[in-house]
Parts: sequence; C-alpha cells; structure tokens
Amino acid sequence: MSDFRELIKSFPKTREYVRDFFVYGFKTRDEFKEKSPRTYDNERRRIESWLAGFVKQDYTEKGKNISLGIDSNMLDTNPLYRVWKTKSFTDNDIMLHFFLLDFLSDKKGLTIETITDGILDTYDVFFDVQMVRRKCNAYVKEGILQKEKQGKELLYRKNPNFQNILNTFPMLENAIRFYQFSTPLGIAGNTILDTVSMENHIFRVKHSFFVHTLEDEVLLDILEAMQEHCMVRLFTKSSKNSKEIIYNGVPLQIFISTRTGRRFCCLYSAKSRRFHCLRMDSIKKAEITKPSENYDELRAALERNHPYIWGVSFENGQKQHTETVKLTLHILEDSEAFIIERLKREGKGGIITHIGRNTYTYEKEVFDSNEMLPWIRTFTGRIIDINCSHDRLKNHFYGDMENMYRLYDI
Repeated sequence: MSDFRELIKSFPKTREYVRDFFVYGFKTRDEFKEKSPRTYDNERRRIESWLAGFVKQDYTEKGKNISLGIDSNMLDTNPLYRVWKTKSFTDNDIMLHFFLLDFLSDKKGLTIETITDGILDTYDVFFDVQMVRRKCNAYVKEGILQKEKQGKELLYRKNPNFQNILNTFPMLENAIRFYQFSTPLGIAGNTILDTVSMENHIFRVKHSFFVHTLEDEVLLDILEAMQEHCMVRLFTKSSKNSKEIIYNGVPLQIFISTRTGRRFCCLYSAKSRRFHCLRMDSIKKAEITKPSENYDELRAALERNHPYIWGVSFENGQKQHTETVKLTLHILEDSEAFIIERLKREGKGGIITHIGRNTYTYEKEVFDSNEMLPWIRTFTGRIIDINCSHDRLKNHFYGDMENMYRLYDI
C-alpha cells in the first residue's frame, strides 16, 4: 500500500482535487462516489495541507462535508496559487536545480559537458550528461535559462535576475502586484513576487473569482490555438453526471459572466455547424490539432451573432433561429427615469418605446430567451405583460410566479 504524499506529479490532477471541493464541493465522505473512501481522505488531507486556514467543515444530517471559504476582499493574493506549487520531485531533481542555478550564476555561457564537469568539480556530485541536458532544456522552455548557438556548440547561461529589472523600473512592482489579481494567468505575477520576496500591501479586490486559476492551464492552450488560428480537441467532464465528452472545433472567444464570473470557451463545431459555449471549469484538457482554413470567416460570423446573444447560448431548442421578447412595463415618468436608464444600460441594445402614460415596452431579439429570465424577474411588480415568439418564456415566468404565491400562501 502506497504512503500518503502531499505533493503530486501533475497539475491536472491537482486541479481535479481542488475543483471537487471548491467548485462542486460540499460532499460528505459517503457522497464521494467516483473514487474510494481512502482517495477521499487523501484528497481532503492534501487540501487541508495546501489551503490551511480556508478549509471549512460543516456537519449535516448526512455527515461532515468539506468546502473552502475564501473572502477575496480580505486577501493580498489568491490562495489557490498554492496548488500550482505542489509538484513532486526526486532528490536528484532538487539537488541539480540548486547546483545548476548556483553554478551558472556568474557564468556567461557554457556547454552541457562543461556544466556537468563544473558541477562535479564544484559540489563533488556527479550527474549524467543527459540528465543535465534535459534539465537545461526544460529551464530554457521555462525562461530560467537562455540557449544560443556559437558555431557547432550550444551554450547555456542564466537569465538576468528579475530583481535587476525591478531596480531599473521600480514602478513595475505595483504593476505586478495588480497583475496577479486582475488578469488571467495571474500565477505568473505571483511567481515573480515570490522570486523577489515581494508582497502585495496595496491592492485588494472586492469581487475576485479566485477559482479561475484552476482553469488557466487549459485557457493558455486555447488562447494559443486562437492566436495561431488552429482547431482544438477539448476533453470535458460534466459536473452533473461525470460524463466525459470530446469536442472538436475552432475556438473563437472566451466569454466571462459578469454575474457569476464563470468563463466559457466559444467553439465552432464543423460537425454540427453551430457555435457552442463550453464551461471552462468542465474542460479537463485542450489539445491543439490543425490550422483552421476559415478562421477569419468564422470570427466574422460570430461578430454578426453578438447582438443576439443574451448570455452564452446560441440555440433555443425551437425551429426558429431567434426569438423576439417584448416586455410591457409600468414606469412612473416623473420619478423613475432611472428605470429607463437601467433598461438602456442593461438591455443590450433592446428597443425601448413609450406607448402611453407611465407605460413602456422593451423589445429584444435573442437566440435563447430563457437566458433573460433572471433579468426579467428583477422587474417583478412593474411587468404588465410578457410576449415572446414562443410561449415557453411566458409560461416559465408565470409558472414561477404561481409557485411563489403557493410558497408564500398568497
């Protein structure tokens, strides 16, 4: 039986652990069906080790469940960045890491053979030449080392310390502090802060979606495919039934919900000849496949569809491609001009018409009218009538009202 280990080898596995507790969370030991109880215990112990201070335990009728409680506006960094720093290593890996960087700290450029011999002479530890070469090439890819060719030889040297760059451009410090919060792939800024032993004592973000960092590895591959105008193969896993589905298509844009913070990858599928939006937190892996021959045309088609997207849905399950929604609202003209301004601000280009004293209509053509329901409900008490080219929206809204009356015994 293998011993429990805090560190694991690959980030995708780490991501699954944290996602089970943070995104899908609130599972008791008995509800964790996909893996064994021992696996649940190991995952829980890893989470408690990585994120000590943020793990919450709640007791219900079903038993104890574990979740993560993180208040973003009280923190100077994203605690989930810690899961990026949990990769396991061997004794030789860690020794070679420090020997290599220390040996090259004052060298201008050396061959692999010279580096190997130098480590042996300096630290009295022997490493195989191929192992040193693999490590150096990996660090070139990571940006830690530089590689250049002189004649027939390949020379390696250490990249300049980032602290030297900060000394030259001191205002970069605040930019990096802000970057780690405000953009995708903020782990890069956090890593720089750690490297130069710098802390964020300036910025706090009231509404920050820390969970996004779990998706950033997949996001990077998708963004690379978009930049190179390539197709991708996306491996997804449903949070509801754990069903795994593979999608092939052309990634065109990343949508972010302003209400929930959830991110979606907009993909054009040649097989279905439609746009699809896939939740980023359901994508386990992204593989770049081949160049897209009509990327610019697909991007232009998406831009033409933008005015009809209310959320992220491009289909409504009906024969007609789009639906027209018309709201008739009671708005006091003398004292509620702010409601009209709200319709203009939030209505995504819908047509507002004054049809009578204190009476207005709002009309909008969309792909999926169901996505409008949460927004429409916020006008409860002002709605005189709802009309849609399909009755399902109206039936859904009034069905919700009837359920509410029943719950409150009205």
